[in-house]
Amino acid sequence: MVLDRVPLAPLTTLEVGGPARHFVEAQDEAAVVESLRWAAARGLPVAILGGGSNVLVADAGFDGLVIRVAPRGRRFETTGTGVVTLTAAAGEPWDDLVADAVGRGLAGIECLSGIPGLAGATPIQNVGAYGQEVAETIQTVRVLDRATLQVRELGAGECAFGYRDSRFKRQPDAFVVLAVAFALRADAAPTLRYAELAAALAGTARPSLAETRAAVLGLRAKKSMVIRAGDPNRRSAGSFFTNPIVGAATADEVARRAGAPQMPRFPAGAGRVKLSAGWLIERAGFTKGTRRGAAGISTAHALALVNLGGARADELIALAVEIVGAVRARLGVTLAPEPVLVGQSWPIPP
Repeated sequence: MVLDRVPLAPLTTLEVGGPARHFVEAQDEAAVVESLRWAAARGLPVAILGGGSNVLVADAGFDGLVIRVAPRGRRFETTGTGVVTLTAAAGEPWDDLVADAVGRGLAGIECLSGIPGLAGATPIQNVGAYGQEVAETIQTVRVLDRATLQVRELGAGECAFGYRDSRFKRQPDAFVVLAVAFALRADAAPTLRYAELAAALAGTARPSLAETRAAVLGLRAKKSMVIRAGDPNRRSAGSFFTNPIVGAATADEVARRAGAPQMPRFPAGAGRVKLSAGWLIERAGFTKGTRRGAAGISTAHALALVNLGGARADELIALAVEIVGAVRARLGVTLAPEPVLVGQSWPIPP
């Protein structure tokens, strides 16, 4: 059923923004198709919403149809020696899937514990944290082609995954993700390639998947990256900017401009270097806890912008623009926002 003037702020983790002119919650694939046809017949733009954890809705809301994709269901199938495929409908809560997989002794997504949102969003952003990203385990993505309204299965190679990037992100109006299949490893060791996580488990001789998940949740909680009632930083979209990836010479120049030869940097392949966006933000003069009205920077992590209560989208956008401008002017790097801005475009020049 299509509803009118539905508030979108309560459906996002930032809890800001105006209403949808029209709104439908699609509980199955047929409902997604029907909703797209309904919008096309009326010449309306469409926005796809999942768990709302990587979304910033404009104060004016969205003047079209918002489809909340909410099919549920998951299944585990042994598909090869030591391989179990987890197929999850788009509306499955992500952390519930991680907990289920870890409880079954299946490795591959344990470091992605505590990330809010739904399974259908994970391939879009190529969600990653603490040394893992979903591109490492995704087998196929079941999608609805919005041009033909036909269902397709895309292999991982067709998804063009990159750092916090994918074909779906670059072509936001091409597909609706309906389900994702992940290839997990039975009786395998956890992934401990991320230094902070490895250090947290240094006292454990052979960390289990469950111990790794617990360590990740603990690290995220210290940074207010787990949504908990009463946490003043809870209204956020997680990391608000992606870590920039630059050439080695550019990284050297950033370090020179920052006056910090030991600037954090991490190999990113092909002679490129990943920089810490949070470090750059603080080096540009923004401290944790910085406020601009009801919008601010988390007191626990410089990479998270937060709604401190009653914030407008315009306040968060203005703070993001201020940060991007300061980092660019001070250090010569342009930060890119992670959240999808619904109802308007990001006012940040390339």
